[in-house]
Amino acid sequence: CHPVPKPESKTEVCDLSPCPPRWKVTPAGPCSSSCGLGLAVQLVTCVQIRQGKEILLEERLCPVAEKPLTNVPCVIRMCSYEWSFSEWTECSTSCGNGIQTRQDFCFNPLTRKHVNPIFCRHFPKAIVVRGCSAGPCPEQAVGTRSRGAELQTVTPATGLMTATTAKEARYKNLDVPPSAVLAVPQEQTNTSGGEVPLPRGAYCVCGKLFLNATGIINMTGVESSDCTVAIGRPLREEITVSILESSLNCSAGEVVLFSGRMMWRTGCRKLPLSLINSRTNTLIVKQRVLLPGNGVILQYNSRTATKKYYQDCDKQLFGPQGEIVNPVQLPDQRQEVVCRTFINVAPRHRIAIRALYIDLGNESNQTHFNYILVRDVSTMKTMVFHGKQQFFWQSTGSQAEIEFHD
Repeated sequence: CHPVPKPESKTEVCDLSPCPPRWKVTPAGPCSSSCGLGLAVQLVTCVQIRQGKEILLEERLCPVAEKPLTNVPCVIRMCSYEWSFSEWTECSTSCGNGIQTRQDFCFNPLTRKHVNPIFCRHFPKAIVVRGCSAGPCPEQAVGTRSRGAELQTVTPATGLMTATTAKEARYKNLDVPPSAVLAVPQEQTNTSGGEVPLPRGAYCVCGKLFLNATGIINMTGVESSDCTVAIGRPLREEITVSILESSLNCSAGEVVLFSGRMMWRTGCRKLPLSLINSRTNTLIVKQRVLLPGNGVILQYNSRTATKKYYQDCDKQLFGPQGEIVNPVQLPDQRQEVVCRTFINVAPRHRIAIRALYIDLGNESNQTHFNYILVRDVSTMKTMVFHGKQQFFWQSTGSQAEIEFHD
């Protein structure tokens, strides 16, 4: 450039107006779980660049709808669990036919310790009850049955079938309408006076969803070892459950589990003295029995929630089908919170969500603040959808949650 005259050096004043406030995210901390799904905490602050320096501001000065999550899901490695079992008990009879039982445990091979059974719920489990024979009984006469033989021929509901009128009279002092009493129905009779057997499962409450404000659920005499029912009420309400009767064999490992969005409780002993509060508008009751005929009878009631556990724009769907539209406010209104839709169906059913129309902005203009999050409550796995992706999603359980971000 030597032949060319060199211009004079000069500086020009540039725009010194501060940049708009923005959210700053620090790297996430350690995962809360050593294996499986956990949560990592990340620090989210509101900052502004002024003359090349980063200034910390109050959070209200940053766009609330764009605030990143402070807790993010994390998985270090998948957990490895398996079922283990105790030794078989002795035959229940000294002669004739009887049964043997054993207790199951959820086992962590890495720590060699028993863990909560929920970690093994997706793995197949071997039988815990089997038949046995202690040989013929000396006093057994032709045409008669031993005590052990009766154990083999008794149906799960034998001795527990109660007429609806008898059940209503038994609980007449309770504040429950007679139509809400789910008694095991009495076997029908035909015109000739002979009994007409009920079809299998005709009186079973397992797998059902109860939406009444109050009621009694009889979970005794069911035909399956695992029996699950769900109770649902509108948002703004919570559910309380009391155990009226319990015939669970605690020493054999029989148990009943109560789970909700904000609570988890399991037990067997002293159940009639317990009062369970769901803290939200939904509750799942799962009963596990080993011996036919055992179970619990529970009464549930609903009331206005003592604490607010939802946003005003949240919605609750109980199925069997529905339509979800978001945003729920007018276009010129700014959405300050993340709106959620809770979906609960009967435990024997599953949920399918099909996106009919989505417009979350152009692919080139979208940010990671603008997305739809679908959570499978049974596994706590989440799926995130961006842009105009018309997705189809299916659950593994009977509960799902949808969050609409920005």
